[in-house]
Amino acid sequence: MSEMITVGDAIARTLEQYQVEAIYGVISIHNLPIADAVGQRGNIRFVPARGEAGSVTMADAHGRFSGLGVALTSTGAGAGNAVGALVEAMNACTPLLHLTGQVEKAWLDADTGFIHETRDQLTFLKASSKRAYRISNANQAIAILHKAIQDAQTAPCGPVSVEIPIDIQGAKIPLSLVTKPVKPASVPAVDTGMVDALWAQLKQAKQPLLW
Repeated sequence: MSEMITVGDAIARTLEQYQVEAIYGVISIHNLPIADAVGQRGNIRFVPARGEAGSVTMADAHGRFSGLGVALTSTGAGAGNAVGALVEAMNACTPLLHLTGQVEKAWLDADTGFIHETRDQLTFLKASSKRAYRISNANQAIAILHKAIQDAQTAPCGPVSVEIPIDIQGAKIPLSLVTKPVKPASVPAVDTGMVDALWAQLKQAKQPLLW
């Protein structure tokens, strides 16, 4: 029988496999299982930020030179505070993974004012990220994490947000679900004939402009 670990621990182990060196974030009650796992394992440096915008901005800078930046924020206003920096990362095509908490599954989208609950959080994350995912099943957490990282690193690169309800972060899953990293998806090769034709037109142009 496979050893059982928390989803938070599985996330930390998976990020280690992608050779993540640092996570930038703000610790909150809705992301503690992930933050605790990172701290207890001690293989990834956690860099605290004063605000979520700062954490994503630092992860953006890290992603530009390393190939993958990682930010950790809380749910609700915490995730909302990250939006501006996510848009900047999207405009810069930075490969970035944004992990954010969520309220317990029982309160998702209930719009009851549960602590740190924000209406339509996934919607505004989709608007400010290349992709945005919600993990609704603990056993699917690592598969979705792999997909998010692959999306972030596939051209055109960009920030991908993953929201994880707090009860799922603490849920136990088999260690065997922590699988090997996935590579960025391949993109179609550039048609060299089209490039040559464009270059010929540019050489003939008197006032060339590329937009």
